[in-house]
Amino acid sequence: MSEDAPADEKLVGQDRSGDGSDAGFDRLLQHLRTTRGFDFTGYKTSSLTRRIRKRMETVRSTTFDAYRRYLEATPDEFGELFNTILINVTSFFRDPDTWSRLNDTVIPQVAGEPGSDDPVRVWVAGCATGEEAFTIAILLCEALGDDAFRRRVKIYATDVDQEAITDARHGRYPKRRVTEDVPAELVDRYFEPDGAYLMFRKDLRRTVIFGHHDLVQDPPISRIDLLSCRNTLMYFNHPAQARILANLRFALRPHGYLLLGQSEALASRNHDFTPVDLKSRIFRRTPTRRERAVSDDPRPAPPTP
Repeated sequence: MSEDAPADEKLVGQDRSGDGSDAGFDRLLQHLRTTRGFDFTGYKTSSLTRRIRKRMETVRSTTFDAYRRYLEATPDEFGELFNTILINVTSFFRDPDTWSRLNDTVIPQVAGEPGSDDPVRVWVAGCATGEEAFTIAILLCEALGDDAFRRRVKIYATDVDQEAITDARHGRYPKRRVTEDVPAELVDRYFEPDGAYLMFRKDLRRTVIFGHHDLVQDPPISRIDLLSCRNTLMYFNHPAQARILANLRFALRPHGYLLLGQSEALASRNHDFTPVDLKSRIFRRTPTRRERAVSDDPRPAPPTP
C-alpha cells in the first residue's frame, strides 16, 4: 500500500467542503463512536479523511455534516464506510517468501521438541476475513500433525470489523481464491468442497477462535508464542503505534515472536524486540533481565541471519 500524500494532512483543520473548520469532521467521528462503537482515535488523520471523503463523493455529500446526516438516514451506508476505511485486503500465503522463512525459522521453535505437550498460543491481530489465521494453522498442523495440533494449539484471530469476523468464522472461500494461493497438496488436505467454494476443515477450524478486538482500546491477549500483526500498524499515527507495540510486547511470552507486514518496521532503537529476519519482518520479544533469570522457556532463539 502506498504512503499517504502529505497534501491530505491539510484536510483536517481546513474542511475544504465549506465550513472552514474541522468541527464537522469531529462531529462525524463522535457520531460513529456513539452510534456504532467505532473509535478511530489514533488512526492516521490523512488516511481516515481521504477514505471518508471517498464515500462522501460516492453519495454526493459535500460536507462532513451532510454526510453525517446521510449516515443517520441510510443505515446501510455504515457498512460501506467501514469497508472503505478498514480495507480488508488479505489472502492465503500472502508474501510467500515471508511464510517460507517463518516456516523454516519460527514454526519449529514454536512447535517445540517432538513429543512435547506444551500449549501453543497464536494471535493474529487484524485478521480480516481469516486467510492468514488459517495459513498459520496449516503450517502448525504440518509441523505437529493433526492430533497434536488439535490438542495443543489455540489461534486467536481478531479484528475491529465485525462483518469480516463473521465471514472468517465460516472458513468458506471462493474456490479460485484458494487454489490460486494454496499449493495443491495443501488444498486437498485442508479444504473440503462446498459447491463453488472451499471450506477449511471443520475439525481443525475449531482451533481458530475469531473475535472482535480493537488494538487501541482493548487489552491484549496474553501468553502468546507467535503474534502476527501484518499491515495493520501503518493505519495508525505514531503515538497509537507506540501504544499498540507496547501491548503486543505485553501479549508475548518472554521469547515470543512478532510478525509484521512488509510496509512496517520497528525503529532500530526499539530494544523491546530483537530482529530474527528483517527482510521478512520477523522479530522476537527481548526478555527483561529478570525474565531471563527466571525464564521457563527452554527453546533457544534461532540464529539471526
